Amino acid sequence: MAYDTMATTTNPALVIYVLDVSASMNQKLGTKRRIEVVVDALRAALTTMVHRSTKGVSIRPRYRLAMFAYSDHVYDLLDGIKTIVEVASMGTPDLSTMRTTDTARAFTQVEQLLVAELPRLAACPAPLVCHITDGEYTGDDPELIVRRIMDLTVPDGNVLVENIFISDRILPDPITNVRQWPGVLPSTNLTNDYAQKLRAMSSTLPESYRQMMEESSYRIQRGALMLLPGTSPEMVAMGFQMSASTTMRVSS
Repeated sequence: MAYDTMATTTNPALVIYVLDVSASMNQKLGTKRRIEVVVDALRAALTTMVHRSTKGVSIRPRYRLAMFAYSDHVYDLLDGIKTIVEVASMGTPDLSTMRTTDTARAFTQVEQLLVAELPRLAACPAPLVCHITDGEYTGDDPELIVRRIMDLTVPDGNVLVENIFISDRILPDPITNVRQWPGVLPSTNLTNDYAQKLRAMSSTLPESYRQMMEESSYRIQRGALMLLPGTSPEMVAMGFQMSASTTMRVSS
């Protein structure tokens, strides 16, 4: 699949954020709690979307967004799908931690939303689901649901699924330079069992997205997967940056 359909005002990109707010997200990542790092990175991604959607002094609706936070329940943070114009006026949602990690329940709600939306997306970029978590699920195995989501398709390509896994136990060696990191490849040695499962639940990074990441000075290799080890706030921010990297027609 080419994934080369450009996001425009009339055919905007749909991005769905799925945010783990289980109790472990209170643990530290650098100098902040993990949940605070996520909020900061989400705010930066939304700022990027606003910047890329702005022409003159007006924000064009070139992105449509949905956001689900999940623990033992799923919470629709935007009350449905909203344009980037609406989200910009609402601000970044507040996130508070709860208890467990029912990932399957969250992706079931994502699947229902996508199935309802796909008939309206024939001329739009393939939707992207950006999932951020810091631990293994506590409910049912989400893999079959995620694979069904990845099988959903529009003319631009299959639905893309990105995973940001906050953990310091993913790679055998630390990432010393985020900008030069080549990405997780199918052959990359992952030292965490759940990271290996998330790799099976992650799409291959489209070339159009990779080129947009290069324009932001990242050096992801061709064939890398949309799996980001959130070993630092910088890596989490990179993952959210990836979610905003759909091709944009500036003149729209």
